[in-house]
Amino acid sequence: MSIVTIARQFRGPPNSGNGGYVCGLLGKEMDGPSTVILRAIIPLDAPLNLAREDSRVTLTNADGTLIAEAGPASALPDVPPPPSFHQAQTGSAAYEKVQSEYTFHPPCFTCTPLRADGDGLRVFAGSYGAEPGQIAAAWTPHPAFADRDGLVPAEIVWAALDCPGSFAWLDKLGRTGGLLGTMTAEILRRPVIGAPYIVTAWPLEQSGRKYSSGVALFTKNGELLARGQQIWIGRATPDA
Repeated sequence: MSIVTIARQFRGPPNSGNGGYVCGLLGKEMDGPSTVILRAIIPLDAPLNLAREDSRVTLTNADGTLIAEAGPASALPDVPPPPSFHQAQTGSAAYEKVQSEYTFHPPCFTCTPLRADGDGLRVFAGSYGAEPGQIAAAWTPHPAFADRDGLVPAEIVWAALDCPGSFAWLDKLGRTGGLLGTMTAEILRRPVIGAPYIVTAWPLEQSGRKYSSGVALFTKNGELLARGQQIWIGRATPDA
């Protein structure tokens, strides 16, 4: 067992850890693709217990409350062909235009434009003119996130894939997916700091309050580096 602390820098909602980042902390302890389920609010700036037993990884707080758990992934969605890097830049510009009118998650590590590059990830995924819900972002990882090999750590890759899955539903239905409940991901190759990348997301299916999304990370030239699937928990809707 090890002790981890989710610093306030890595928050999503104002008083909870960024879902993708926390999922990545557990996911990187697994061998191969993994599925992480978030069970409770993720405390910030507090010691948490990260433990692995056989094929299960858990994150608990000091009183033993289960915050998240991970296990092997059973399946991952097929990934659509990526947009061009220019289309991804178009998606980022569209997102920033929407955010200039209303900021969805002011403190969010992944998606807010209010935090400086190197403090937040600034992954801005928006529409680039494809089918509704097909969104993309151009993203260049900042040196502040480099590991000793000059690569992006696994938990940062998971975090970069987080919010776009929710905004795919915003683009398709006019509402976000809500809060991240489950995230499955596979990293084929970790990205290099300072290089340009494409982040994509697309809606998969909706069942009641559950919104499922696919997400992926590509090189500028379209090589798949990571892929994932998410389940977002939203408010009840008339058509749910």
